Amino acid sequence: MLNLNNTEHTIWTERYRPQTLDDYIGNELLKDKVGLYIESGDVPHLLLYGTAGTGKTTLAKIIANSIDADVMYINFSDENNIETVRTKIKNFASSMGFRTWKICILDEADFGTPNAQAALRNLMETFSKSTRFILTCNYVEKIIDPIQSRCQVFGITPPSKAEVAKRLHTILQQESVEFDVKDLGVLVNSGYPDIRRVLNAAQRQVVDGKLKIDKTSMIQANYMDECLQVLKSDSDTKTKFTKIRQIIADSKVKDFTSFFKFLYDNVDEFAEEHVGEVIVKLADAQYKDTFVIDKEINVMATILGIIEFT
Repeated sequence: MLNLNNTEHTIWTERYRPQTLDDYIGNELLKDKVGLYIESGDVPHLLLYGTAGTGKTTLAKIIANSIDADVMYINFSDENNIETVRTKIKNFASSMGFRTWKICILDEADFGTPNAQAALRNLMETFSKSTRFILTCNYVEKIIDPIQSRCQVFGITPPSKAEVAKRLHTILQQESVEFDVKDLGVLVNSGYPDIRRVLNAAQRQVVDGKLKIDKTSMIQANYMDECLQVLKSDSDTKTKFTKIRQIIADSKVKDFTSFFKFLYDNVDEFAEEHVGEVIVKLADAQYKDTFVIDKEINVMATILGIIEFT
């Protein structure tokens, strides 16, 4: 049974946030490594990166709370300037602690300005005997190299859909919610790999103690896989375009940043001898996506340009 970490929380993502490595799902090899850190009572500087909602912050808090340490948490998306580093973080790192270690968790560290990151680099080195830093980010390439070189860097991969569905099943049971097991798959597909989104979607659709799925209002995250399968098919250009247009319309997706990256990651599966041409199309689409008002028109224009190379 999943342990409640805070019964006062009504938001499921907080109420059921794992507090121990045993409750944390996925990343088994990383968990083994973290377990050794916790067992020794010492951790190096860490940099955890990965997509949103996959457990980076949760793991950072588990580590910090599992050893004898004073802990400070800062979200760099809110406090990302150099003054935060020079005052708040430096004061914490330089002050006398009451425990063996001091740990500073810097969430969303990729929001830190270059000057703030440069100042942080110096603090990490100056106070390394007493203070450890655990950084989390979505885009590791936005973290300056001197910080990366001072950290043990780990990519956080999302747990499998089966593991997420199992966790959701446990939560619904503990909340005494009536549900159809088939609906769990719909919920997981709607938000995967963002576990936070999956739980929020589930809680939102509980009415009078029953899980009632409104399938028409849910974003289907598996639309990317469906589009990929169409691109790989032997259908003619018109059929491919029509099918993908319908898939994207049904998905109700408004932000296609992850879709462009998905197509880039899988370009070899559908572009064959035209990988270079497709990558150029994707790069142009990604650039235009920043400025256009109707992003769906932009993505469909991109698809039309890609199809001729499939």
